[in-house]
Amino acid sequence: MFDTALLLTAAFIAGALNAVAGGGSFLTLPALVFTGVPPVAANATSTVALLPGYVAGAWGFREDTAPPPGLSMRLLVVLSLIGGAAGAALLLVTPDATFRKVVPWLLLAATALFAFGPWLRARLAGGKPSTARATVGVLAVAGYGGYFNGGLGILLLALFGLLGQTNLNAMNGLKNWVSALLTAIAVAIYAAGGVVHWPQALLMMLAATAGGYGGARVARKLPAPVLRWGIVATGLVMAGLFFWRQ
Repeated sequence: MFDTALLLTAAFIAGALNAVAGGGSFLTLPALVFTGVPPVAANATSTVALLPGYVAGAWGFREDTAPPPGLSMRLLVVLSLIGGAAGAALLLVTPDATFRKVVPWLLLAATALFAFGPWLRARLAGGKPSTARATVGVLAVAGYGGYFNGGLGILLLALFGLLGQTNLNAMNGLKNWVSALLTAIAVAIYAAGGVVHWPQALLMMLAATAGGYGGARVARKLPAPVLRWGIVATGLVMAGLFFWRQ
């Protein structure tokens, strides 16, 4: 009963956190490991569990979602699927320890980019949206998300901000759609590799779905500055926790 309660609670909070800022897997991954799931399988199972939460979060932001300058929704879907598949395939052949050392630095960089996004946009104002730059950026972040889901939301928010998107609710809605797409293809690859613990994954899916939709609807009502600095704080805390784990 304790294990079940722990997994449900972690998945609910993670679903809400992913809908707003990302980083939910930092709750679900340790919870799975604590209940006896091996680390690699826990990483894959955590990703599976959070998939419906991404979909629910995207639906919660459905009125606001719009693609960033330089990309169409169709191209964004294709890039998300390609990047997610490449990252998931890489996870199955690469030791976790190698990537774990890089994760906190990536989180710090993404958080800094998001925090200083308005200043950077002002400095770069006047330039035309670049499809090539947007394509490379989405592929890189989608690949990261397919390999290791932690901090994916913050990386996507930072990317969309640098590409010229300014509406935070639109950025959050798009973040959830991209996360859902790349996670879906990653889940298919994880399942084919036989590394998913399905009983735990299915249990956590229910809680993550409720948390994802609820978090998205609450976030739409928050003032933009509060939401922005809440996301920055989340990124800093996550990076600090990853450094501490090392």
